[in-house]
Amino acid sequence: MSGDPVIHPAAVVENGAQIGQDCVIGPFCHIGPEVVLHDGVELKSHVVVTGKTVIGTETVVFPFAVIGEIPQDLKFRGEKTSLVIGERNRIREHVTMNTGTEGGGGVTRVGNDGLFMAGCHVAHDVQVGNNVILVNNAALAGHCVIEDDVIIGGLSGVHQWVRIGRGAIIGAVTMVTNDVIPHGLVQGPRGVLDGLNLVGLKRRGVARSDITALRAAFQMLAQGEGAFQDRARRLGEETQSDYVREIVEFVLGDSDRSFLTPG
Repeated sequence: MSGDPVIHPAAVVENGAQIGQDCVIGPFCHIGPEVVLHDGVELKSHVVVTGKTVIGTETVVFPFAVIGEIPQDLKFRGEKTSLVIGERNRIREHVTMNTGTEGGGGVTRVGNDGLFMAGCHVAHDVQVGNNVILVNNAALAGHCVIEDDVIIGGLSGVHQWVRIGRGAIIGAVTMVTNDVIPHGLVQGPRGVLDGLNLVGLKRRGVARSDITALRAAFQMLAQGEGAFQDRARRLGEETQSDYVREIVEFVLGDSDRSFLTPG
């Protein structure tokens, strides 16, 4: 059965905050007046949740995280923007997640079932999908789009406006300045598209035929004739694999950055 929230007497919950059933708010947490915590959210201790922020069911936030503060953007002038975090996330120590900006759509979004390890940063207007892992001290600059099932290695940075496609993996200590195709593998100090995330594909049970098709598609993108987008269009005309079509649609979609191409 559901019960009332448990709020430590040393926590500060401002008037107007909405606290769901079975929430646990530990000592020295500070909850702002526009915050919404859905059922079962746990704030361990010393957590700040402020701004117009919604945190989804059963998400756990660890000590010294700061969630929902204003953007680190000099163009921000105090406009009302928000941060929406999904369900069952694990947000570890010293993580920061900022609200959006008027120029970027006004909402920073985080999906479900993510793991944000200690020291990670999610900047203004970022859109994060489901089952995403940010390893310690990874940082997402403003306006990035991180699709489902992405892993970003420790001490890595993603440049503003970059898109990272579903199932991609970014190695540790990597700077990503351009879009990354779905299921791509990027590594190196200045990120280089170095193959496919084959381990991730196998772990998710992707059929051998699709993995074979993806390998062939990667070779065509790496070595085929014509511009990168032209090669992608030809792939779309020839393939029968939904996974390859996903890459084609991603490459041909709207973007503010160019693509990391195979090295």
